[in-house]
Amino acid sequence: MGTPIRIGIIGCGGMEKAHEAAFEGFEGRMQVTAVCDIVRERAERAKAVLGAQRAVTDFRELLDVVDAVLIVLPHHLHHSVGMMCLEAGKHVLMEKPLANTERECLDLIEAAERGRRVLMVGYVQRYNPLVLKTRELIQNGALGEVFQVSIWTEQFTRFSEDKSWGHRKETLGGGQLFSHGCHYVDLLLWFLGRPVSGTHDGTNLGTPWMEGEGTSNLVMRFENRAMGYHFGTWGARGSRLQYSLHVHGTRAMLDTRLKEGKIFLTTWEKGEELIFEAEPGKHTRRQMEHFLICVETGRKPLTDGRSSLQSLRVIWKVYEAEAKGVVADLRGLGLEDVEAS
Repeated sequence: MGTPIRIGIIGCGGMEKAHEAAFEGFEGRMQVTAVCDIVRERAERAKAVLGAQRAVTDFRELLDVVDAVLIVLPHHLHHSVGMMCLEAGKHVLMEKPLANTERECLDLIEAAERGRRVLMVGYVQRYNPLVLKTRELIQNGALGEVFQVSIWTEQFTRFSEDKSWGHRKETLGGGQLFSHGCHYVDLLLWFLGRPVSGTHDGTNLGTPWMEGEGTSNLVMRFENRAMGYHFGTWGARGSRLQYSLHVHGTRAMLDTRLKEGKIFLTTWEKGEELIFEAEPGKHTRRQMEHFLICVETGRKPLTDGRSSLQSLRVIWKVYEAEAKGVVADLRGLGLEDVEAS
């Protein structure tokens, strides 16, 4: 086994805590050598929990002791911090979304390609065994011809300060669809292929702290004539569906319950059958393992910059069409280039 990959964590707020389990069990392959947060107490807490050697408040002070970084920052900081890390020769695992504009995303992608560094985006659902099994069943024809995929995400999300970066369109990059829905737009593309058209409606009714939409409805039509739907809200005061995927095919219907860790197959003849179970959760450890493999081998990440840009392109297009009151043309977003690469 070679020298362990030295990891730095930039941003030690709430989302960083969701990543802490990702660093367990990689002794000899990686070590967290430094952590950074503008609030010293948060950095010191992460240092103690993760056994890091250094805690700093300026991320530039950790670049000399790391080979790769996990960036867990407000979205509007992804571009500037990511560019400095890539230009310093560091591999980057960026929490989603990659950046707030297409030009910023392309800057990061091009910097990684120039420097031959790994740039991976934290679309963690792609590493979830439940999602992987769902895609396998779609791909192998177990459901027949798939004609509808619906995804629901119901949660209550409100940052502690009313003027938080997470409430403002400029710093968040949009609303609920951009910040959280990008995970599930990514899955719809991964499941169904190239989109043709789409519509979006959003509202901040029920989430008045949000400048953009706190509740989002997205409908897409795909090249193969299948339909994709995503409903997401940050205003749920209760939930039944929670985080669920329904896949309708000409043979059967699939009900993937992410929160429960279960997949059910349903037909009119046999009713509902439990066919797969896995540990529910964010599966950040699986995501981290994939990142380490890519750094060690030079392999392209499953969620690299170019593939991860596609869901954002869809969102920007449907936002633009929503403002004009028209249906978005989602053809020619570059997905065919990703598939061919």
